[in-house]
Amino acid sequence: MDRTVWRRIGRAVLVLIVITIIILLVVYVTPLVYPFIAGWLLAYIINPIVTVLHRKLKVPRWLGVTLTLILFVAAMLTIVSALVTRIVVEIIHLSKSLNSTIDWWKNQFEWIVASPEIQDLINKLNTFYKENPNYQETINSRISDTANLLANKSSSIISFFLNGIVGLISSLPNLATILIVVLLAAFFISKDWYRHLASMTLWFPDGMRKSTSIVWNNLQRALFGYARAQLIMISITAVVVTVGLMILGVDYAITIGMLIGFIDLLPYLGVGAAMVPWIIYTFIYGDISLGIGLSVLYGIILVARQMLEPKVLASSVGLDPLPTLIAMFVGLKLFGVFGLIVGPVSLVIISAIHRANVFRDLYTFVIRGSK
Repeated sequence: MDRTVWRRIGRAVLVLIVITIIILLVVYVTPLVYPFIAGWLLAYIINPIVTVLHRKLKVPRWLGVTLTLILFVAAMLTIVSALVTRIVVEIIHLSKSLNSTIDWWKNQFEWIVASPEIQDLINKLNTFYKENPNYQETINSRISDTANLLANKSSSIISFFLNGIVGLISSLPNLATILIVVLLAAFFISKDWYRHLASMTLWFPDGMRKSTSIVWNNLQRALFGYARAQLIMISITAVVVTVGLMILGVDYAITIGMLIGFIDLLPYLGVGAAMVPWIIYTFIYGDISLGIGLSVLYGIILVARQMLEPKVLASSVGLDPLPTLIAMFVGLKLFGVFGLIVGPVSLVIISAIHRANVFRDLYTFVIRGSK
């Protein structure tokens, strides 16, 4: 084989080895250092504020970092506490109102059982029992098995929720430790931000430094754009639903609006995963006016999303809908529900690398041996 071909193969193998090493590092090292990655992200977020305090107001950088972190933590605690308090209060009221709903279903069940059709069916079953005593034991056995299956499933669901609550409570000390590590990491990284940045740039040659800078700028714009787009769409959905429910006079409008806003993250289903069953239930329950109101509200949300989502995604991320849908589906198949986030984020990263001509440079390196 020609020596040039062997050299190309060698360079291709070298590129594959480097890519494999990077992937392995991301997969196996990230779980060990994720608090410091979170600390770096927090330092990156607060760095503009710290820089303004340091350069404009002549505040020592360590003091600026401390004040900014304190304000950030206080703001987060205030927001989370207010939301949790509001949600807990409304959930308590909601749980109390469930009694009337249960009574309604009980009355409906009794009305159905007392209907002539059901009574006739019961009489036929009793006659069948008397005329076919051999089948009675089999039918009773199947009914018993079904009842046991339902009891086991109900017990499993209850155990799942209880174990989740216990797990959450038991993880609080570990979560507090991680938060402290994140805050300390953010403090030390932000305090010497520019010194760390200068040290990192010395690790790369000029050509790689330029490509890395282009990739980072594109990645920063795309990732933050994607997060901003999702936040905008969730906020719009939550606000529209909350205002609509308040107009309709629905209780717990804020809690329901927030929950539907988060459900809006689900692909394919979105708001419909919560609104459609609710609309069907209201019509079955007999509240026709509320059902019509919810249907109109659902239509308004769909129209608003169809009008705003393409513009928001295009301006914030610059991704086409079809590749985004493919990325979400592939992520869902590979990583489950978490893949719904991993897929689009991976697409954003690949697009940023492509715009920085990294793939072209790698191809040139493999073919020619130089950039």
